[in-house]
Amino acid sequence: MSTRSKARKAALDILYESDIRNISPLVILKERESDIEFVIRDFTKKLVIDTAENRERIDEIILMRAKGWAIDRMPVVDRNILRLATQELLFDKSIPHSVVIDEAVELAKSLSTDDSSEYVNGVLGAIYEVKDDVIH
Repeated sequence: MSTRSKARKAALDILYESDIRNISPLVILKERESDIEFVIRDFTKKLVIDTAENRERIDEIILMRAKGWAIDRMPVVDRNILRLATQELLFDKSIPHSVVIDEAVELAKSLSTDDSSEYVNGVLGAIYEVKDDVIH
């Protein structure tokens, strides 16, 4: 697993825990940073902060493309994979979209249900197709 892949997984862990505990991912990030057992990479920190700051807009965009699904009805892992990847697709131009989508699909394959990887791939593909229209 590459350094960036590990950073994405660590960011996903923080977003997931935040969702489960119903507290800000920034609080979880601070907790992890103060715990000597955790090493927080700069890329992980950036992903968590950027996703938290843009979460409302990210959720709106996911809802536009996640046909028939409300955010709160999605599996927790899936919605946070989608949030993380949508953040990268729309707000970080330095990473090719194919890499972002592939990483998200791999996370879904390893951490979620059998159908999740296809669902994540489909939603992110649909978001990428309209990315220029949804960014203001």
